[in-house]
Amino acid sequence: MESMELRNVGSPDEVREFPLGRADIVNIGGGKVARLTLQPGWRWSEHVGPSVGTDLCQAPHFQYLISGRIGGRMADGTEFEATAGDVNVMPPGHDAWVIGDEPVLAVDWGGAHVWGLPPE
Repeated sequence: MESMELRNVGSPDEVREFPLGRADIVNIGGGKVARLTLQPGWRWSEHVGPSVGTDLCQAPHFQYLISGRIGGRMADGTEFEATAGDVNVMPPGHDAWVIGDEPVLAVDWGGAHVWGLPPE
């Protein structure tokens, strides 16, 4: 029988920080879950992309937005906007940015294992 696991993102196993953003990551259930905090003005292509060496985010996201608004564009030009209460699935190959003056707070349980890391 498997045992129950309980973790709190307030005590992360790993923190990835970038200008205007951070990911607090916990290891649980054989995977990783991240709490993403993105400040107004944050844009993936400006604040994360240069440090990982890609023009677009290559993380596959499956996330829930707790607060704020985030917009983005897929490599094929499709644009999206998500707001507090939305759940979204985003494949690799996108740019994203905070919309407005409120920080984005999101929980990501699909792409935390690679978000903000250089491709292997």
